[in-house]
Amino acid sequence: MKKNGKFWLTLIIFSLTGQIAWVVENMYFNVFIYKMFHASASDIALMVTASAIAATVTTVLMGALSDKLGKRKILMCLGYIAWGVSILSFALIRLDVISALFGSAVSAASVGITLVILMDCVMTFFGSSANDAAFNAWLTDSTDASNRGAAEGINSMMPLISILVVFGGFMGFNLDLAESWTVIYCIIGGIVLLIGVLGFWIAEEAPVKNPDQLGYFATILYGFRPDIVKANRQLYLSMLAYMVFSTAIQVYMPYLIIYYEKTLGMADYVLIMAPAIILAAVVTFFFGRLTDRYGFRCIVLPALSMLLLGFILLYLVPAIIPAEGLGMRIPVFIGSLLMMSGYLSGMAVFGTQLRNFTPAHMAGRFQGLRILSQVLIPGIIGPQIGAWVLRDAPTVPNSDGTVSFLPSADIFLAALLVLLIVMIGLAVSFGVQKRKNHA
Repeated sequence: MKKNGKFWLTLIIFSLTGQIAWVVENMYFNVFIYKMFHASASDIALMVTASAIAATVTTVLMGALSDKLGKRKILMCLGYIAWGVSILSFALIRLDVISALFGSAVSAASVGITLVILMDCVMTFFGSSANDAAFNAWLTDSTDASNRGAAEGINSMMPLISILVVFGGFMGFNLDLAESWTVIYCIIGGIVLLIGVLGFWIAEEAPVKNPDQLGYFATILYGFRPDIVKANRQLYLSMLAYMVFSTAIQVYMPYLIIYYEKTLGMADYVLIMAPAIILAAVVTFFFGRLTDRYGFRCIVLPALSMLLLGFILLYLVPAIIPAEGLGMRIPVFIGSLLMMSGYLSGMAVFGTQLRNFTPAHMAGRFQGLRILSQVLIPGIIGPQIGAWVLRDAPTVPNSDGTVSFLPSADIFLAALLVLLIVMIGLAVSFGVQKRKNHA
């Protein structure tokens, strides 16, 4: 299935813009409530969990709706417009405004955390409708086995490129000031909204039909039926492996920026991360192409091994290398490069596998199951593991008399242990399959 330039342009623009919005949510909402409202590790874990639940429920409902309508484009474009508006609303969540209403700083901080968590769920509803449900179903329907790895490689590069864009864009802002966050939310929200409008002109509708003419609620429940699970065994086993992989990521990811900036004292972490992100994006692109050529079984363990090595290095660095000078920065850069390369390459490989096993013209109804394995269960279990690991983390005082926690490198050790589960499971599965083929 040869694709034209408009397809690749739509893929790049919608994927990049969506991932920029998700980076702000997944990595900077944590920083936002940490800096503006002095959130605890448990508060951050609660926000990630609530957002994961909202994303999964939304994707199940809206993915099924896109199958029933036989339309992806309209949900993508309208969803991005609403997504942008919801991001703009965060500019109104400010400590000074809340303090004027509730009096004490402690009460205002508590209310601020609650508002951010609630609005995160609202934003996630629109984002998951547009991106997780409609865009991902559109991408599955618009590709086949001959180009799916290449398309997924580009799609999986975008989280890293978006991190680079956001890091670079945020460099000029003092994130300790509420005014900076107001400007950031206005810029990001405006961009997402404009891309939704632009999509009406550049996006081409994906070929989709409803072959069995199921009703809406039957479509919602389709992927949960035992006979469907049995008939698509490889798809569900791939989702299970993806779930464990994503759980390992969620153990440390909500606390990553706070760890770099506060625990390691790297105020210039953007300068360290930027080249690692660029190189990791290149690695991810080639892993997507290699998946098309050699297949899942040959590529997935090398990708996960990079992630494993990154965890090991990031865990060991603080214990053996002093923070002064370049001594720590170089191994942190190498560890971050391995970690991000393995993370995004793993996403590309698993994503390609899931798309290859998704039944034709039914991508919408299976997107909820993909989010369940990629977001919901990992978003509940992973941050809770991280919060448990950080339960006795040291704290530092804030200027208003409150305290904030300092994440430790133990989050990488915990993530490593979870990752080993999926690596060992895959290795055993491949060995069993090889013996069956030789029998």
